[in-house]
Amino acid sequence: MTRTTIFLYHPHLDQSTVNLRLAQAAEGLEGVQIRDMYSIYPDFEIDVDFEQNLLEETDRIILQFPMYWYSCPPLLKKWQDDVLTYGWAYASTGDALHGKEMLIAISVGAPASHYTRVDGGRRSVMDMLMRRPRTRDTTVAGYTVHDLLRPFQIMSDLVGTHYLQPFVTPGAATIVPADLEARAKAYARYVVSRKIPVLGPYG
Repeated sequence: MTRTTIFLYHPHLDQSTVNLRLAQAAEGLEGVQIRDMYSIYPDFEIDVDFEQNLLEETDRIILQFPMYWYSCPPLLKKWQDDVLTYGWAYASTGDALHGKEMLIAISVGAPASHYTRVDGGRRSVMDMLMRRPRTRDTTVAGYTVHDLLRPFQIMSDLVGTHYLQPFVTPGAATIVPADLEARAKAYARYVVSRKIPVLGPYG
């Protein structure tokens, strides 16, 4: 049985719509434990030894969080800095996580159509962002969600885990109950699925 740990990072989970419902859908699944990290570490004082021991006992590591300014909540960044240490998670002797699976489960406020690459490459993006700020189309980010998650993919590569296809819930700010329930059911299936693709460097 695959041992799965969901590290849930939401600063205000009691006010959450999407992440709370997804966590509820995954709760009780065989082999799955869910950890509300902001509840465990409200003071940001992370127990590194405990976290490392838990990671060593986990087969599938799931980092679940809402996108904050095209990145992650601050506690997740601190967890990365504190827990994924040199000589343990990476470098010549840092093989504690080798062969495990890494899955990002992220919710984004805007609809999927917002996270679209701009035709024409970097010049068009820079023109859109810098040269014509007053006429910029703010309905388009210019990057896909997968583009914005590249730092997590690189982290996964560095620590030797298999980077699974992320589970993305778009439109979190306006999602309707029926769509949320469908997404929650999909998440429950995804968390325990053995058929999640592993993404390559440019997947």
